[in-house]
Amino acid sequence: MTETLTINLDQFLPYSPARVWKALTDSALLARWFMPNDFQLKVGHRFTFQGTPMPSVKFGGTAYCEVLDFEPERFLSLSWADRGGNGLSFTVTWRLEPEQNGTRLFLEHTGFDANNQLSVRSHQIMSKGWLGVQESLEKFLASLEPEVKSVNA
Repeated sequence: MTETLTINLDQFLPYSPARVWKALTDSALLARWFMPNDFQLKVGHRFTFQGTPMPSVKFGGTAYCEVLDFEPERFLSLSWADRGGNGLSFTVTWRLEPEQNGTRLFLEHTGFDANNQLSVRSHQIMSKGWLGVQESLEKFLASLEPEVKSVNA
C-alpha cells in the first residue's frame, strides 16, 4: 500500500464566505493574488495556472487543472497535475466554513507519494508555498476592503 502525504492548512479570514468565495473563483481576482489562469467555475472545466518553473522537482511552471466539484461558498475541489516531466498529480480542495465575524478557510492538498523522492520534495516545497498563498489571499482581501464596503459581501 502506498503511503501518502497531505498538506492541511486552515486560516481565519475576517471576511464573509461570499467575499472569500469570489476571490477563489473569479479568474481575474485569482490572477491578482495567486497565479495567472483561465479558470471557470464549471465542473469538468480544464484550465491552467501559470507559475514559476521549479527544476528541482521537474515542475515546468504550468499546473494543469480541472474543476472536480464545488458547492458555492462551501467548497471547491480541483485536480492539479504537472506535465513538465515529473508525472505528479494532486487534488486541491478549499473548504469554507462561516465563523463569527468571518470565514474559516481550510485547504487540503492530497496525492503526495511518501515513497517517491520527487513527490516528497514537492510536498516540502508546496507546504511552504501554500503558507505564502494564504498570506497573499489575506492581504488581497484586505486590499479590497475599501472597494466593497457598500456591498454586503
